[in-house]
Amino acid sequence: MAKESMKAREVKRAKLVAKYAEKRAALKKIVRTGDPAEAFEAAQKLQSIPKNANPIRLHNRCKLTGRPKGYMRQFGISRIQFREMASNGLIPGVKKASW
Repeated sequence: MAKESMKAREVKRAKLVAKYAEKRAALKKIVRTGDPAEAFEAAQKLQSIPKNANPIRLHNRCKLTGRPKGYMRQFGISRIQFREMASNGLIPGVKKASW
């Protein structure tokens, strides 16, 4: 189990990313396509946005345990929880392979 503070931090980051997404996109477009003076000003504004508003800083975590590694995107859980749930028959359409 991940610490509750780590899970909360990740949720807080996700909210920040959503809040500033539109503003970041507009500023990034100006930086890429605007004239140099305008682009410089947009870059300055972009730097004033909080660091955690950058979507790169988000990290996928298991919905059940909060584990950051071994995340299975299709199911939203870690590999350990996936195996446990699949063995117990809790995930429909998934069964143990044997050949």
